[in-house]
Amino acid sequence: MALVRISLIWAGYAFVVGILLAVASVFVHVYQTPRDRYPSVTFTCVIAITSLLATVLLLPVDVALVSSTTSSKLGQRKEWATQDEVDKITYSLTVFYYVLYSLDTLLCLLGIPFAYFWYEGYDEGATETDQQTAGRRFWGALKYTMSFITILIILFLVGLFIPASRDTNGINLDYFKRLLNENRGERALTFVLAVLMTIGICLYILYTSTGLALFPINLMKTAPSISNPRLRASTAVQLETNREQQRQVEGRCTGNPDLLSSKDRRELDTLAREERTLIQRQRLVEEAQGEGWSCLTKAWFKIEAVFRPFKLLGGVLLVLVALLTWVSMLLTAVDKAENSICKNLCGYILGHVGIFNPFNWALVQSANIFPVDYAIFTMLVLFFFCSSVAGIAAVGIRFLRVRVFPIRQGHTSPQALLLATDMLMLIILAFNYSISMLVAPQYATFGPQSFCDRAPESPLDQSDCSNNKQFIKPCSVLADNPAAQQVCTPSIGSTLLNSVTLNFPFFGVVFFWAQFLFLGLYLVTFLAVLFRSQNFGERQLDEDAEEAEEEGLLATTDRRFNVTRQDITGRASRSGRSDN
Repeated sequence: MALVRISLIWAGYAFVVGILLAVASVFVHVYQTPRDRYPSVTFTCVIAITSLLATVLLLPVDVALVSSTTSSKLGQRKEWATQDEVDKITYSLTVFYYVLYSLDTLLCLLGIPFAYFWYEGYDEGATETDQQTAGRRFWGALKYTMSFITILIILFLVGLFIPASRDTNGINLDYFKRLLNENRGERALTFVLAVLMTIGICLYILYTSTGLALFPINLMKTAPSISNPRLRASTAVQLETNREQQRQVEGRCTGNPDLLSSKDRRELDTLAREERTLIQRQRLVEEAQGEGWSCLTKAWFKIEAVFRPFKLLGGVLLVLVALLTWVSMLLTAVDKAENSICKNLCGYILGHVGIFNPFNWALVQSANIFPVDYAIFTMLVLFFFCSSVAGIAAVGIRFLRVRVFPIRQGHTSPQALLLATDMLMLIILAFNYSISMLVAPQYATFGPQSFCDRAPESPLDQSDCSNNKQFIKPCSVLADNPAAQQVCTPSIGSTLLNSVTLNFPFFGVVFFWAQFLFLGLYLVTFLAVLFRSQNFGERQLDEDAEEAEEEGLLATTDRRFNVTRQDITGRASRSGRSDN
C-alpha cells in the first residue's frame, strides 16, 4: 500500500512536469518574434523555465511523501514507516533537490549566457561564405561565457571557505543542528543559491509585485478587440485630419514643393511620418478586429467576445487570490517579526505558527486529500509565474530607468527572451522562498503531520491518543516532546531554505525584510491600477506601428545591401573568370 501511494505521488509529479513543459513552451512561443525563432534559444528557454518550476513544485511531493509516513488522525507513525524507510525517502528527496538546484544554477549562470553569445555570434554572411563554422562559433560563445564560469567558481570557493553561523541565541534544538551544514560541498551550493536568491529578490520586488497587481486587473479591463470599434473610428478621423493638414501645407506652394519654406517642409515631413504611423495603426486595428482573417479566426474573436463575462469572472477571482495571498504573507511576516525564536540570528525562522494564516490553513487541510493540495499549490505557483511575466512585460528590461529590451507578445527578440528567462529563473527562486516561508510555512515544513503530546506507556511504544484527541497537536520545530522527534519529519525543501538563512543569517534578514517592500509595492500598484482610466491599446498599437515601419525600413535597407553585395560578388567572380 505504501509503495502504491509513493508511486502515485511521483506519477503526479511527472504529470505536473509535463504541464510545466507545456506552459514554458507556450510562454516562449507567444512572446517570441515569429521571424526570429531559433531552436537553440527556444530549447534553452523552455528547459530553463521548466527546470526551475519543477524544483519549486517538488515541494508538495516532498510534503506528501514525508506526511505519508504518519497518521495525522492518530499522531503516530504508520507501521511500515520505520526509521530506515523514512531515511530512504528523505535521502532520495535530498538527492533530487540537489540535482535540480545544481541544474538550475548551471542553466542560470552558464546555459543562458552561452545561448545568448551563441546567438549573438551568428553571422549569416560569414556562414554562407563558409567563413564561420560551428566550431568557431562555439569557441566564440565559450570565450564570452568564461566570465560567468569564473563568477560561478568564485561563488563556490567563497561558499566552501566562508564560516557558517553558529550563533542560535542559545537554542539547542536537533532541528537547528541538522540545518548547520558540515558538508562543505552542500554549504557551497547553499551559498550560491543564497546569492542568486538575493538577486532574484530584487527582481521579485519590482516585477512580481507589479505583475501581481496588473495581471488580474488587466484581465478584467481588457476588452476583446472585436467589441471595440471606437479605436478604428478615432484612427480614421485622425488619418483624415492629418491628410487635410498636408493638403493645406502643400496648397501654400501652389503645387511646387521648392517654394516651401524650411519650416513648412519640416511640418510636412512630420505630418508624413504621422500618416505612415496612422496607416500602420489602422492596418493593425483591422487585423486585430479580424478583417482579412479566415472564418475560423473571426469565429474565435466572436467566441472571445461571448465569453467576456467568464474572463471578467476569472480576473475577479485572481484579484481575490492575490489579496488573500497578500494578507497571508503579511500575517506570517508579522508572526515572524514577533515570534521568531532567534530573530535575525537565524534569518527569522518561525518555530511555530502563532497567527492564523488562511492560505496556510487551506493547504494543510487539503494535504490530507492528495493531490488537492498539489493542485492548489501548482495554481498558486503558476499565478506567481504569470504575474512575473506580466510585470516584466509591463516594465520591460531596464538599466538605470532606460528600457533596454521591450517584452511583448510576438515582438520579443531572442536576446530579450533569453534575458527575460534568466530574470524569471531568479524571480522563481525568490518566490519559492516567499511561498514556502510566508504564504504557507506550516504546510511547507510539516504539512498535515501531527503527534500525540503524551508520554508513551513504554519507551519502545508510540504515544497513544486514540482516546484523547485533544492531545494531538500539529508538528512544530519547537515541540520538546520526544514523541514529536520520533513522528515529525520536516520536508527537505523547507530544510534547505532554512539552512540558507541559518548558515548565512545576513541573507535571511534580507529575504525577510524584502517581503515588506514587496507587500508595500504591490499595494501601491494595485490601487494605482484599480483606479486608472481604461486604455484601449492605442499606445500599444502605435508602438506596433512604429516597429512595423522600422522593420520595413530595415528590410528595404537589407535588400539593397544584399543586391550591392551580389553585384560586387558577381563582378568579382566575372573578373576571376576573365583572369583565368
